[in-house]
Amino acid sequence: MSNMWGSMAQYDAIHWSWPIAMYLFLAGISSGSIIVALLVKWNRHERENSSIWDAMIRSGAAVATLSIVLGLFILVIDLGKPLSFYWLFIRYNFESVMTLGVVFLLIYTPTVFVFMCLVFEQKIVKYRLKLLEALINGVKSFHSYAKNIEYFLFVFALCVGAYTGFLLSSLYTIPMWNNPIIPILFLTSGISSGIAVNILVGILFFKSTLNEESIKYLLVMDLRVILTEFPLIGMLFIGMAYAGGDSLIAAKEALSSGGWAVIFWVGVIGMGLFLPLLTVINALKNHLYRVHYIVINSVVVLVGVMLLRCYIIYAGQIYIGH
Repeated sequence: MSNMWGSMAQYDAIHWSWPIAMYLFLAGISSGSIIVALLVKWNRHERENSSIWDAMIRSGAAVATLSIVLGLFILVIDLGKPLSFYWLFIRYNFESVMTLGVVFLLIYTPTVFVFMCLVFEQKIVKYRLKLLEALINGVKSFHSYAKNIEYFLFVFALCVGAYTGFLLSSLYTIPMWNNPIIPILFLTSGISSGIAVNILVGILFFKSTLNEESIKYLLVMDLRVILTEFPLIGMLFIGMAYAGGDSLIAAKEALSSGGWAVIFWVGVIGMGLFLPLLTVINALKNHLYRVHYIVINSVVVLVGVMLLRCYIIYAGQIYIGH
């Protein structure tokens, strides 16, 4: 392998590869998109009877469901023995972060699916999907608890978003992963990707119901999230540096050695944070809510978040300080 990427020997230590990074990316998108959809519903359109049809809410409900199903499918296939995945649902060990993650997903996945069915109720009725109609009617019988169900979904979306980071931080032998910042960073970057994908899908597929105020609200939220991610990434490496020993060496190597350092500075920091930051500030300052402008920014954010997941997964396993 070229000097840029280092020797092949360092990749022998890679046990978690791109399928895990993709699963973490999709789980983050799922939790982030539903968190954003619910925040839009509660804070921007609560007084409007048509709030549930807002483009951001529709896209959030659809993306959250599809991305978590796809992510779980990739995870099951990556197990090597996909037909044995059911053991995860039978053998519980509540001292294990993975078991807690399974519990979160078992509750979150069907709940977000029900929420999606409620959002797209008119489509389901139009196409006479009888089984889903029965599900909707059953859920609507608990209409007095609708707000509580949304709060319930919101809490478990937060749990799923943070769990993807806790899964890594529990592995104490890898300095970059064994860090309390990782769950917070994954949750915030997941929300950032949720904002991007909700805007992107909302514009491309639900343009007829597009609400400009929602886009403005989400851009302001994204600005706050991006400004939060900068110090979190800084704290991640500062913590490694202050830990000394292997952690300090791993931090130095991860930031300065080989192709993964380039991906971090150019992809994660440059493309994933600085470029969207400048774009959002410019859009808000000049009221530029043009479709192509927002679409490009959303794509850049998603690429940056995916590169962050890949960087944490690969660089964490390659640069361990010895």
